[in-house]
Formats: sequence, C-alpha cells, structure tokens
Amino acid sequence: MNVHDSERMAGLLEQAGFEATSDAADADVVVINTCSVREHAEDKLYTRLGELRVLAAERGHDPVVAVTGCVAQQEGGGLAKRLPGVTDVIVGTQAIRRLPMLVQEAAERPGARVPLVDINPYEDVSFPLGIARRSDPVRAYVTIIEGCNEFCSFCVVPYTRGHERMRPKADILADVREAVASGRSEVQLLGQIVNHYQAPDDPSCSFTDLVETIHQIEGLRRIRFASPHPRHFSTRFLQAMKTLPKVCRHLHMPVQSGSTRVLQAMRRRHTREHYLELVAEIRETLPDVALSTDMIVGFPGETDADFDDTMSLVERAQFHNIFSFKYSPRPNALASKRMPDDVPEPVKTERIVALQALQRTIQTSLNAQLVGQTVEVLVDTASRRRDTELSGRTSQNIVVNVPGPVETIGQYVPVRVERSSAYSVWGRRIEHDPRSGAASAEREQAPVLPGERHVD
Repeated sequence: MNVHDSERMAGLLEQAGFEATSDAADADVVVINTCSVREHAEDKLYTRLGELRVLAAERGHDPVVAVTGCVAQQEGGGLAKRLPGVTDVIVGTQAIRRLPMLVQEAAERPGARVPLVDINPYEDVSFPLGIARRSDPVRAYVTIIEGCNEFCSFCVVPYTRGHERMRPKADILADVREAVASGRSEVQLLGQIVNHYQAPDDPSCSFTDLVETIHQIEGLRRIRFASPHPRHFSTRFLQAMKTLPKVCRHLHMPVQSGSTRVLQAMRRRHTREHYLELVAEIRETLPDVALSTDMIVGFPGETDADFDDTMSLVERAQFHNIFSFKYSPRPNALASKRMPDDVPEPVKTERIVALQALQRTIQTSLNAQLVGQTVEVLVDTASRRRDTELSGRTSQNIVVNVPGPVETIGQYVPVRVERSSAYSVWGRRIEHDPRSGAASAEREQAPVLPGERHVD
C-alpha cells in the first residue's frame, strides 16, 4: 500500500512539473513516505531526517522536505518537534492529493521551517486515472479498499488509514484496464482486508464477483491480492479461484499467532482450530496453492506454551513464506493502552530466531521439491549482482532466477528448475524449436508444476 501511495505521489508531483531524481543531494523536494506498522519503520524516518539535516549543513543544499504516510497521520505537527528545522510539509494518508500544492507553498516561504500540516481525514477514495507513476514494469497495484474496521489490538492501521471505505467497482475496473494498456499484465489488488470488499456502486458485487469481472479483462494474465482475512474466506471464493486460471495460486493469509488464547487477546476473531480447518479446505480445493502469512512473537502475555502452539501451527500449515515480527507497542492501538509489554526483549529475540529457523527449514524443503520441474515465470527484474541473471515469480509467488537478456523482462517464460535454496530457485529457460515452432524435446519431457501453464 505504501509503495502504491508513493507511485501516486510521484505522479502528482510530475504532473505539477517536477522530475524525479535518484539523489537527494540534487533534489528540490524530498518526500519520505512512512510506515507505522512496526516501530523499526518509524526509527528509519528519524534516521533519514537526520541524514537530510547533515546533508543540508555539509553541502548548503536545503530542499523542501515532506513527510507523508502513516507516521505523518499519526504524529501530525508533533512530528517536527523531534527534529526541528528539517520538515516543511506533513501530509497524512488521506491528503496526498494536496501534496504538490503544499510543497509549492512551502517553497515560496524560504527559511520558514514551520511545517505545513494536513492530516484531516477524507471520505473520498477516488484518484485521477493514469496519474500514478508505476514503479514496476510488469505489474500494477490497484487499491480496492482504504482503511480497516477490524481494530485488532496490536494494529495501528484503523488510526492511521481510517475506517473501511470501498472504492467503486467502476473505478477499479478502469484502473486495471489502464494498467493493462500501459503494458502491465499482472495486477495486485490492495486492501487491508480485500475479501471484505462490497462495491458501493453495485451492492450485488462481492470480492468474488469483483475478481470474476476483472478476470474477463483482455490482456490481463495474472491477478494477485493482499491481504484476505481468515474469517472472511468463503467456499464460493475458493471454488471461483479454482476455476479462474488468471488468479495466482498464492494466498497470503495472516494468522499472527498459533495460540487461540493469544488470538483472542489480539482480537483476531478466529481461532487456531478455525485457521487450520481453513488451511485444510484450501489445500483440498487448491492443491497447487502456496500459502504465506504474518506472525507476531512476544505479544503481551505470550507464554512458552503459546509460542509452542505457534511453532506447531507453522509446522502443520507448511507456509512457503512468513513475515515475522517481534511485538512492539503501537500508538493508539488497544494492546498498547491495556496490556503491559511484559515479554522480555531477549525472550522475543529467542522466539523469533527459533521461528525463522523452522520456517527456513520448511521453505528449503518446499523449494527443493521444484528441482527438475518446469514452471512458468513472469520475468520482472534484472539481478543487481550478475549482469546476465534475471529473476521473476511463478504463479505461486516463488522467486526464480534465470540467465537471460534484459529484453526478457515482462515475458512469461518456461523455466526448468535446477537448484534451490530457502528463498528462491535457479533454472534455465526451456527453448523452442524455431524450425517447427514446437517446444524442444527437453521441454516436452519436463514435468509441469500443478497450476503452472506452458506458454508458446
């Protein structure tokens, strides 16, 4: 979501006459888009602001500095008190369309350094079509929901992004069509809880209906989404996903803990048993699916037994990936107000190390099973370490490294997997026979991973 917000802000600034530069030392305007989901993300902001103050002192370069995003929404004008004389503009999550106007106003007040603040909530979730400067050459982010109504006790999102607001179905479809017309063949639908979507301009349109409609758009090859909530999954959606080949065989399904007791304290509204039953239903309906999740360790009151439940759930679920975090109190979140942060930091560290070690073992085993198989890969980037290496993702969101020219970026290629690690696999593209237009014998004999398709 923050990446897409940055794309939107970059587009707005370009429309206002600015040009992007990769070096802050050359910039007339520096925009820092912030996250407040974890404390470490906030710390990065203050580090970056300190670096900009040093840069201004050393080089005599004094750009307009704008802080946007969740920390800006959360802290408002108080943000400038920590590092006074650095920030010129503070723009909350719902006011990014005003960024160019505020930047221009700040530029016309040289030496003022009293930040212009706009953190007022806005109900309007529309955004001008085609303005976002998409940073990914092959896929596009498309927001379908803003905000959240769940109020999980550890989470700051309802306080920084507001209550749940659905984008009109017509706007979403226009966004997808524009992305496809720009050459992107994959879209990722964004929302704090995407599977709670209900179209405000079509009351009969649920998330399942929306995905089915997007699936009909010509030129679109892949549909992803993040993140669904376990308690809003329906059998109808899983059956639809089974029959819609453009929907990627990857589900990111946050669980947060393996302990029902901790889940209740988190206000997650699902139990360990319900989650594992859902995993079993998903595996039965979509045997080729790859699951990923979010996990918090060291939540207030978490005991050794609670953590053992987390470890056993991870073992049973066999996730392809986990985003794991040590609990940190978030401003305004219910847990920070009502529960002491009573799990010692060394215990949190010990637990997250153990969890990540288990997950590394699981990922290593799952990826090893791909060796010898042929998978379809959307090539999306060139390696920073090797001039001849590219990487891309399968439908299951597994990273595949493959040698090839940069011209391959954006193409769907069949790759025979030759080796693997915990975090990605390596392989070679299976070539075609130019004389007949058919695949080479090597490709014809290669087994196909369920859910992957060869493309001629």
